Amino acid sequence: MKPTDHSNTAPAADPQRPSPLLAATSDRDPLSYRIGEPMRFAFRATGAPQGARIRWALTGDDGRQATGELTTAPAVQTAGLPRPGFVRLRADLLAQDGSALAHFEGGAGADVDSIRADTPLPPDFAAFWARRRAALAVVPMDGATAREIGSPLAGVRLFEVSIPCAGSRPSTGFLSIPDRPGRFPAKIHFHGYDESWRDSAYATPTADRLSRDAIVLDLSAHGFALNREPEYYAALRAESGSNGHDYAFDPVQNADPETAYFGGMAWRVMRGLEYLKSRPEWDRRTLIAEGGSCGGLQTIWAAALDHDVTECRPFIPWCCNLAGPAAGREHGDWFVPWVPALAYYDPVNLARLLPATCRTTITWAGLGDYICPPSGVMAFYNAIPGHKSITFIQGAMHLYVPPAPQQTDSRNSNDIP
Repeated sequence: MKPTDHSNTAPAADPQRPSPLLAATSDRDPLSYRIGEPMRFAFRATGAPQGARIRWALTGDDGRQATGELTTAPAVQTAGLPRPGFVRLRADLLAQDGSALAHFEGGAGADVDSIRADTPLPPDFAAFWARRRAALAVVPMDGATAREIGSPLAGVRLFEVSIPCAGSRPSTGFLSIPDRPGRFPAKIHFHGYDESWRDSAYATPTADRLSRDAIVLDLSAHGFALNREPEYYAALRAESGSNGHDYAFDPVQNADPETAYFGGMAWRVMRGLEYLKSRPEWDRRTLIAEGGSCGGLQTIWAAALDHDVTECRPFIPWCCNLAGPAAGREHGDWFVPWVPALAYYDPVNLARLLPATCRTTITWAGLGDYICPPSGVMAFYNAIPGHKSITFIQGAMHLYVPPAPQQTDSRNSNDIP
């Protein structure tokens, strides 16, 4: 099962006429509602033919289910939530014959600053990560290799790096360094779930992914060799799954935090950072971690497990509050089945390890993203102890941001006493 690449529009019959678009906005800022307060959503359909109608469905973190159709009054109202959480609104713009013209997913939250984890903190959480660090420390980095390859950007040197690591695979990636004397800020970049197996993760990076002003390590989640033939990666991905599940989804493998696929990924993140910091070109001041979805998950691990990271920049971070679906929170159909051992890797728990010296910016999250549900992302945000900010976008689904103008709502650490 794979995450869906959503699109809000259907192909237009007339290339000169824009495709139909369906949007909805809440009557207040989406994060501003309190428990029990009603939420009203107004629809806006553009480019719709005569006779089109809207079919909608409301679900939420309280288990609610409601559906309806609108033909003349383009609004829907729902009762307030009885506990901190989010309401999910889904809608389709339909032609007279019932065919779908456009799709919308969004929602709003109640008392979102009070959302906490449904994921329990294991009593040996700190000891577990101390053991993981110790196991990594006994593997020396002496055998690390950096093979220079052709760079697509003038003024930047590019290397394929492979660093010995704990677990079954090394930590690998592309390292780019400005081709001039000096010390530079450093950045480590992580890939999304499926993206981590595409050529954008294993083929020579394009020029727009390099920098003349910073060291950049584009790290593989899987520790594979780089610039190999597609068949190599297809075979390796098949080997990465277990018991009929794709990587990281197997409940049997995940029942033990030492055998969970996430364990090897986390080691590779930690080792990649150690290598990046060992480079003499680093300025010893700025170290940025960034990535989206599964890359956002790794970004959070990076900042929580290496306190030299100064900026944590995840977007649509995956796996926040992994126990949420089992606790009855609204979710999509693509999520890692909950087992208690996953709590060691849950960003809501790792947030406790983020140092006050690290600035965390969740650059965007989707109010309609139920691969990375808003309640989980907000639980992670609320658990961050230091400076933090987050922006939610109405109508944004996983890997999809609607065209402007957009309804957005933000939080930052200065908003809450």
